[in-house]
Amino acid sequence: MKKNNTLTKWIFNILFIVVAFIALFPLLSLIISSFRPSSELMRNGITFSINWNELSLSNYTHIFTQSPDYWAWYGNSLIISSLTIVLSLFFSSMVGYAMAVYDFKGKNLLFLCVLVIIMIPFEVLMLPLYQLMIDVNLINTYIGVMLPLIVAPTAVFFFRQYALGLPTELMDAARIDGCTEYGIYFKIMAPLMLPSFSAMAILQGLNSWNNFLWPLLVIRSNDLFTLPIGLATLLTPYGNNYDTLIAGAVMTILPIIVLFIFFQRYFVAGLASGSVKG
Repeated sequence: MKKNNTLTKWIFNILFIVVAFIALFPLLSLIISSFRPSSELMRNGITFSINWNELSLSNYTHIFTQSPDYWAWYGNSLIISSLTIVLSLFFSSMVGYAMAVYDFKGKNLLFLCVLVIIMIPFEVLMLPLYQLMIDVNLINTYIGVMLPLIVAPTAVFFFRQYALGLPTELMDAARIDGCTEYGIYFKIMAPLMLPSFSAMAILQGLNSWNNFLWPLLVIRSNDLFTLPIGLATLLTPYGNNYDTLIAGAVMTILPIIVLFIFFQRYFVAGLASGSVKG
C-alpha cells in the first residue's frame, strides 16, 4: 500500500509539473523575448528558441532611459489599483457584513439584486455607466475609472458568505460592554475577516490592474492612460515599439507578484472559507 501511495504521489507531482510548465510557457516566452533586440522581435516575433548571443538588456535600458510615458502609465495604474483595492475592501466588506449579520426589510431582495448584477455581463452595463460618468462630469478622471469597482457585487457576495460564519455571540458580548456597531465591526469582526480581505485584495487588485475596457472608455488623455491602454497604443500600423512593449509587459507583472506574496498566506484560506459558508 505504501509503495502504491508513493507511486501515485510521484505520478501526480509529475503531472502537476507538466501542467504548470504548460501554463507558464507563454510567460517564459515573454520573459525570454524581453531580452531580444527590437529588430529580432520584428523579424521572428515572440518565440521560445534561445540564441544567447542576441540576448541583452537593451530593451530594459530603453524603458528606464527613454520611455517617460511608460512610467507615467505605470504610476497611473499603481494609483488607481491601490485606491480601488482599499476602497473596495472597505465598502464591499461593510455591505457584505451588514447583509450577513443584520436583519432589515428588503434584505433578501437586496441580495437578489447583487446576484443578478453578478450574472449581467459588464458590456451590458457599460453604456449606462458611461452615460452616468458623463452626467456627473467624471470622464477623464481617476474617480471615473474607480467608481464602478468600489462596491463590486462579487466582493459583496464573497464578504457576505464569509461573514455568515462569524460568531454572533461576540457581537452580543460587545453590545453588553457598550461597544457601538461600528466598534464591533472594526475592532472585533474585521480582524476575524482578515483571510477574506487578503483573498479579495488579490482578486480586486488583479482585476483593476488588468482592466482595459472601462479605462479605455473613460480616459481621454495620454498622461492618464493606465498600463494596458498605454501598451496597446504602442501597436500601430506604422510600426511596433517592441523594445518598450515586451519589456514593459514583463515589468507589468511585478506588482501582481508582490501583491500575491504579501497576501498568499491567507489567500487559499479566505477563498475556501468564503465559498462554503451560508
